[in-house]
Amino acid sequence: MRHDLVIIGAGSGNTIVDDSFGDLDVAIVEQDLFGGTCLNRGCIPSKMLAHTAEVAGTVRTAGRYDVDARLDGVRWPDVVDRVFDRLDPSAADGKNGREDSDFVTVYTGTARFTGARRLTIDTEDGPTEVEAGQVVLATGSRPVVPPVVADSGLPYETSDTIMRIAEPPRRLAVLGGGYVAVELAQVFAETGAEVTIVEQADTLLGPQDETVSVRFTDLARKRFDLRLGAELKMLGGEPGGALRLTLYDGAVIEADTLLVAVGRIPNGDRLGLPAAGIDVHDDGRIVVDRYQRTTAEGVFALGDACTPKPLKHVANREAAAVKHNLRHPGELISAEHDVIPAAVFAQPQIASVGATEQECRDQGKDYVVGCADYSATAYGWAIEDETSFCKVLADRRTGLILGAHIMGPQAATLIQPLVLAMSTGITARTVALTPYWIHPAPTEVVENALRALDLDLG
Repeated sequence: MRHDLVIIGAGSGNTIVDDSFGDLDVAIVEQDLFGGTCLNRGCIPSKMLAHTAEVAGTVRTAGRYDVDARLDGVRWPDVVDRVFDRLDPSAADGKNGREDSDFVTVYTGTARFTGARRLTIDTEDGPTEVEAGQVVLATGSRPVVPPVVADSGLPYETSDTIMRIAEPPRRLAVLGGGYVAVELAQVFAETGAEVTIVEQADTLLGPQDETVSVRFTDLARKRFDLRLGAELKMLGGEPGGALRLTLYDGAVIEADTLLVAVGRIPNGDRLGLPAAGIDVHDDGRIVVDRYQRTTAEGVFALGDACTPKPLKHVANREAAAVKHNLRHPGELISAEHDVIPAAVFAQPQIASVGATEQECRDQGKDYVVGCADYSATAYGWAIEDETSFCKVLADRRTGLILGAHIMGPQAATLIQPLVLAMSTGITARTVALTPYWIHPAPTEVVENALRALDLDLG
């Protein structure tokens, strides 16, 4: 078989092909569900569950607003049905739409290189040998499972599986302290689970700005049993029974469910990349240039398979660049990665963009810091908030924003004016003083943080 274009991975890779590719013979290879991690077992279902948990938490804490309410429980099977009855048809529709196309061939299976733009696609009907004019690698990533867990022979969950479990755990142990760990810990805590988090670092969300990480960890201590600076030594127990996590400090944790959330690994190691002359970084990411081209002619890569920023909005931006570059080889464009925001949909919500304070300090930057609390705004009074804040870092000489970090309600929305300012080179002074900031609205905390910078902002 020969195709003009072969795309391996039907997450963001599937967004590349539209009717403008109708003059080509296109193939899409996908071993699982169309829509990729985000639609099926990542950002979308987890955020639907996170919002459900937020609603439950609002009812549970309604007394702080002098509202008498009682949470009778979270109907987990109904929640799971509501979430995936919406998402599963979307995945099916994505595949059906491609199969109905008159210029796209869908292969259900896995692909590996056997030479330059030569592939073997393994399907349930057997292997198919394929040649391609161009190839796009959009194979995503998968959860890391440490050997101490994988070799135990005992059951465990990852973010790929836990959102579809039949019943919520009574006692949940979470291995890892990153954003996946804290988001899902909060979800199951609101279903009534007793949650223990085991994390090697001394704080949760270590890559976040130090102020965010420390304050979030302090709040998390009130909700979860935190075992920080700890490492799993042995996993014991019986399948279907209680699990026993033995830590190196001798502590033993009992749980009926273990969630492993210690990171993700790119799937490029399954593609036979050396046969195609495609280089990889030490961490397994495929090497690409600024135009998403790999080291092999005619082969592009995007998303978690290659990016150091494994975020869906990054994958989508890279897919848009690849889409253009496939059809316009003389007018290549880049997916810029200079200013990339991210959010953690835990409680409280967190959003960040740019440099952390520890990065500014380590890089020897001459910077200033502006901080403002929600509690100093009228909206903060309205929601009875006492812990949330906005932190902005700016270059002392130029006044340009170097980074911003928000912990609190609507953080993922509130960060956007600062993302815009950083992306377009607007100074902190200009963004603070030029636009009107609605009063009383949560955006005032951003204005106050900007005004708190020692940059003569008035």
